[in-house]
Amino acid sequence: MTLRPFPRPVLLTVAATAVVFTATELLPGDAGDLRRAGRASEQDIADERDRLGLDRPAAVRYLDWLYGAVRGDLGRSLVSGRTVTGLFAERLPATAALVVFALAVTVLLTAAALTAAFLRGGRGGALATGLAAVPQSVHAAVLGTVFAGILGWLPAVSLLPPGGSPFDAPQALVLPGVTLALPSAAYATALLRGTLVDTLRRPHVSDARMRGVPPPLVLVRHVLPFLLVPALRVTALVAGGLVAGTALVETMFGYPGTGSLLVSAVAVRDVPVVQAAALPPVVVLLLCMLVADRLAVRHSGRSGSTVYGRGPAVAAAVGGRA
Repeated sequence: MTLRPFPRPVLLTVAATAVVFTATELLPGDAGDLRRAGRASEQDIADERDRLGLDRPAAVRYLDWLYGAVRGDLGRSLVSGRTVTGLFAERLPATAALVVFALAVTVLLTAAALTAAFLRGGRGGALATGLAAVPQSVHAAVLGTVFAGILGWLPAVSLLPPGGSPFDAPQALVLPGVTLALPSAAYATALLRGTLVDTLRRPHVSDARMRGVPPPLVLVRHVLPFLLVPALRVTALVAGGLVAGTALVETMFGYPGTGSLLVSAVAVRDVPVVQAAALPPVVVLLLCMLVADRLAVRHSGRSGSTVYGRGPAVAAAVGGRA
């Protein structure tokens, strides 16, 4: 019996939270140990663990958290005692602004790269493939060194004014946003270039070029209709990946979003915060994948081409990246 489309993302989200909870449990120590580390006695640590509820079985704690999450109660931080909802209310707008900025840059860079590939008859692509293979931390280091260190055009640390929003300091978005966008744009270009090459080989496109139709008109009238739906699907997948990739970038640049909150919560084994911080990337990624699949099913026959363009190897890359 197959699962209906709607409950599948819900079940996958629950499974992802269970995996995150288990991974956090497997880390050495817990919040009670870390808060009473140093000169605290074993009894002090045991009392702290009892106060925080960490002496209960892991399965019971997870089910309690899940029941509260369903009711909209994400619990309290084991370290600060603040409500997890309050912590996220402070940081979520910053992460949302970063993701929107990074997605806009990704779309612009991908469009420029595909236009260049079109003008070259579909040749090239090695640069995009190479950039997509470079780890995000390397992109962050190179961009920070060049634009913050050597040129001094941008701040090396993307701090926001106290109580302010990213729009109060837009320069703070540039380095983390471009760091997210570069590999994403390279990845999207590598996927869509195969579709572009297949489209350029179609008879009506070849005929238009042989008749001397200006390249901009060929691109708009004959190529873009075949690229539109694949591009929407790739954009949906990339958007989910951008949300999932914020933790590293926010931590490296000191950007005060939910990603850096997740990293700091893992360091102190603050399980309620870790669980809540893992929810937005998982939910957005699954929703984007669902939208992408629906677009592919609805328009695959209409477009006459496929997102993956060049065969099963690229299709496997989509699954691995997502």
